[in-house]
Amino acid sequence: MSHTVIMLIAGVLLLIVLRLAIRDTRRATRLFILLWLIISIGNLLVGVLYAGYGWGEEAAIWILVFGTPAAVAVGAALFGPNPRA
Repeated sequence: MSHTVIMLIAGVLLLIVLRLAIRDTRRATRLFILLWLIISIGNLLVGVLYAGYGWGEEAAIWILVFGTPAAVAVGAALFGPNPRA
């Protein structure tokens, strides 16, 4: 399994854990976006500084790694059930 797929799965799992742990959907989504941004930037830096990839290569992958779970989080917050309501 590729590292990108592992990161995508990790992002979705983090989202699930936060949504189960925090009853307020908006708060859970905001916290997820912040944490996932930090984690994904760390992943980008490891790719550039230690794995030898260029900034352009890693930036394209970073958009996928950060953007996909973030889009799922926002979509779930907007269209999913809200236990707070």
